[in-house]
Amino acid sequence: MATDPVDGLAAALAGVVREATADPAADVAGLVRLSGGASRETWAFDVRHGDGTSQALILRRDPPGVTRMGPSGMGMEARLLRAAGRAGVPVPEILVASDDPDRLSAGFIVMARIEGETIPRRILREEAFAAARPRLAGQCGTILARIHALDPDELGPLEEVDQLDRYREVLDGLGEPHPAFELGFRWLSANRPPSGRRAVVHGDFRHGNLIVGPEGVRAVLDWELAHAGDPLEDLGWLCVKAWRFGAGPPVGGFGTYDDLVASYQQAGGAAVDPDALRWWEAVGTLKWGIMCIMQANAHSSGLIRSVELAAIGRRVCENEWDLLDLLPAPWGGNGP
Repeated sequence: MATDPVDGLAAALAGVVREATADPAADVAGLVRLSGGASRETWAFDVRHGDGTSQALILRRDPPGVTRMGPSGMGMEARLLRAAGRAGVPVPEILVASDDPDRLSAGFIVMARIEGETIPRRILREEAFAAARPRLAGQCGTILARIHALDPDELGPLEEVDQLDRYREVLDGLGEPHPAFELGFRWLSANRPPSGRRAVVHGDFRHGNLIVGPEGVRAVLDWELAHAGDPLEDLGWLCVKAWRFGAGPPVGGFGTYDDLVASYQQAGGAAVDPDALRWWEAVGTLKWGIMCIMQANAHSSGLIRSVELAAIGRRVCENEWDLLDLLPAPWGGNGP
């Protein structure tokens, strides 16, 4: 009889946990895969220790067969999480991490499980988060200032690449006509603001990657896209319309630009030029549109079979509209 893949993963995971905790009696219970996470798997489980105590943990794993090393590997993500935690960024505590595909069939991180909500529509609409919503933009500004205070040279090797050049190359390689994106590239290239200081950029700081409780942000997740770059990239990404999920306020559907910028600067972040922030918001909108194409192609090519990835591909047209609406006349709409 074939071994159940979940049972096989649980057995391998138990071995990893025993080694990390130096507890030969540690055992894994209740292993279950969670929804969400388009590019990496997320599993919840409990560890029962030999002394009778238990831990609630999360396994983040690359899809089996996918090996990512260097700047995008699990080892680098773990180093970023630990450094961010020391800087006062709310992050889960790391138990063990490895890029070795032989241990759990792919690179992985095992970390503490933090209770809270990640589903944006609940955070933006449910009464349980009513007190948190007015605080979120300010909390995000403070957290981003702490992330951007990290020294990228102490964490290396972090990837460092021009975002427009990267996604220009990606779109060209996809071989699909998208006139709205072409117009966006032309305007963004012609109106690039002066480059800001070089900093650690989270790369995906938004709804879905924040664990939120009634008091506000409890943890920042998913550091796989972290790199060295302009810190305004993170602020602009948080303001992308897709992350508002139908709510009105421009920062994640919960706050204003002024809320975000004031808290960011008060926490030590560099002065924010509004025009540069809007430019990075447009870059983020363009990037997300192209990433939607990429994720759909990952499904349709058979690389990662996922209904979620296929559904994300249907959002390309929304981002084309949002990008045109951000561009000033006569390029697109009238700006934000």
